[in-house]
Formats: sequence, C-alpha cells, structure tokens
Amino acid sequence: MPRTPHRTVRRSLAAAVSLIGLLAVGVTPAGAAQGSGPTAVVSMGDSYISGEAGRWQGNSLTTTGSRNGTDRAWTGSAYDPSRVYGTTAANGCHRSDSAEVKSAGGIASALVNLACSGATTKNVFRASNGGVAYKGEAPQADQLAAVAASHDVETIVLSIGGNDLGFADIIRSCATDYIVWYSYCHDDQQDEVDAKIDTAMANVGKSVDEIRAVMSGAGYAASDYRIVLQSYPSPIPRASENRYGESGWSRTNTGGCPFWNLDSDWARDSLVPQVSNRLKGVAASKGVQFMDLRDMLQGREVCAKTSKLVSATVPASAATSEWARWIDPNETQGPIQENVHPNHYGQLALGRCLALIHARQTGNFSCRNTAGTGASGMYLTAVS
Repeated sequence: MPRTPHRTVRRSLAAAVSLIGLLAVGVTPAGAAQGSGPTAVVSMGDSYISGEAGRWQGNSLTTTGSRNGTDRAWTGSAYDPSRVYGTTAANGCHRSDSAEVKSAGGIASALVNLACSGATTKNVFRASNGGVAYKGEAPQADQLAAVAASHDVETIVLSIGGNDLGFADIIRSCATDYIVWYSYCHDDQQDEVDAKIDTAMANVGKSVDEIRAVMSGAGYAASDYRIVLQSYPSPIPRASENRYGESGWSRTNTGGCPFWNLDSDWARDSLVPQVSNRLKGVAASKGVQFMDLRDMLQGREVCAKTSKLVSATVPASAATSEWARWIDPNETQGPIQENVHPNHYGQLALGRCLALIHARQTGNFSCRNTAGTGASGMYLTAVS
C-alpha cells in the first residue's frame, strides 16, 4: 500500500520526537524512522495462527524415528522441536517455521509472528489497558508497538477468542466422554459456550481496539494499514465423512478422533459456524476485514474419508494426508498441546489464504481448499 506524503511527514516528526527522547537517556534506537522501514505483515493471537502443530506432515501410527516422514523435528538420531518452533519450542508459544504468516510468501519484506499458543484476548491487550504477559512475553499489542515503529506495517491478521471460549477444554471433555464415560458432550459444552461467548466476543472487539490504539500511537492513520480478523477451521469431520465407525476403538487407537457422531456433527455444523458467525459480526462492527476459515480443512480433517494416514507404503503428501494433528492423549508423538491444530500442510494452506486476502484491499472472504491439491489449490469466495 503506497505511503502518502502526509503519512511520511507525520511519522518522520513522530520519529524525531522519539529519537530525541531516546538520545536523552543514552539509548541508541534500532531504527530512526518510525514506521518508515521495510514493509511488514504481522500475525497476532493464539495457536491457530502461531503455528502450533507445524512440526507434523500428516499423522502416522509409527512412533519411532521420523514416524514415516511425518515428524519434521527428527534429526536422524533424536527429536529437536526447535528445528520447527525455533526458540519458542522452549516457552510453548510454538511459532513454527510454516505458520500462516511465514507461509504467505513474498507479501512483505518482513513477516512477523507475534502469536502464541494458548493466548487469550487479555494476552493481546496492552499492559496499560489490562493486558497480561504470557509465557514470559509481553502482551502482544505492546510487542506490536515495536514492530510498528521499525517497520511499515501493511496488514495485521488476528486469530483470537478460541481460548476465551475454552476450545481445549471442549476437546478434552468430548474425548473423555467418548473414551471413558460413553456419553455425549455437545449439550453440556454448548451451554458452556453460550455462557461465555458474549464476553469473549466483546474482548475480541477490544483486541481490535487495542491494535488500533497501538497503530495510532505509532503515527499510522486508519487508512495506512488493514486488520484481518479470521475464524477457526474444524479439525474433525462430520459423522458421515468419518472413515471409521462409531463403535469399537478405531477412532481412538487408529484415527485419533475419539468423538461420537452427534458430538462430531455438533462441532462441525453448530459450534464452528456459531463462532465464525459471531467473529464475522465483530469484524463488521469494528470495520475490519473478515476471513472465514470454517471450511478450510474440509475433507482434510482428522479421520476424514478423503484423507489417509501416512505409513511405510503411503508417503506424507499434501494431496492425500490429513491437514490437522490428531489426538494423541498418551503423548507418544509430541505434546498434547499440538493436538487438533492445522499441521504443516494446513499451515501452508493458511499461508496461501493470507496471501490471497492480502491482495484484496476490501471485502470479506471464505478460504477453502481444492480436493487433491496442496496449498496452491486454496481459493477465496466472497461472503456478504
């Protein structure tokens, strides 16, 4: 997005004032021109955009070695998650090398990932306005301030609200009800979501406000950048699209999708659309773009009939493998926090979605995949 003369002058003045203050206390700034550096696209929020589960290329029952080529952390003699998550393997933010913003291609000079697995809206807010540090890192809005000062931020993409609603608890409860209690979870969990969703969406809206406040403080006009709020994909399929029967232990021990049919249909066709529609409403009320991801994993979910497990005879492939991490409650392959997130293939696809919407200056879009293709088959459909 081209910079206007007024924007350049305004930021230059802001930078000059900032520079004087820094020199007065003997600090040498990394960049003297606030907001006039290299272009940047920034991702903020939670695990669905941080890159959680980017370690995995599909799912395999093999628990040793490279797990039939699915485990990108395999060094040939040991497992090193930092090969995928870098330094954030240690604190658990799990910003993978294939995270959405990192897989978006050459859409900007800098692709900056501030998101952290497990983050809630309060971890996005500025510390001065109720924000809370998380996993040893400052609130994301405060981190954004530094990026906005040193870069020309064009687009900020935000995924947040899922942890406010307790997505991890929902998955855990539904899996436990299938494996242990032989009961349904959707009725109780729907009540929990309904009780939390108004507050959660209000805080998503506040997150957008916090981002805008940071950008304004860095000298940006509203027209100088865009915010894209995205929704969540369903990592599990509808009951009719599950390749394993409801009875027996195949869904648990083989597929890694321990959910009853009614719970699967509720998650895919009620919960995910409910959250998506509410996030779309927040985007409309705040005047930001919306990217609907509810169907992004269609046919690529864990246990989907149209996808396959990786094995010694079925290689990992973006065309045939699952694009979401399965449930591994015994942690035989990596930590539980990676479960039911878009994996390496899913993240490459998300990156393509981001690149596509980055090229659209206005409008709301749904991003979907094309069966039998990799990330190159992602496409946008306009939504009203």
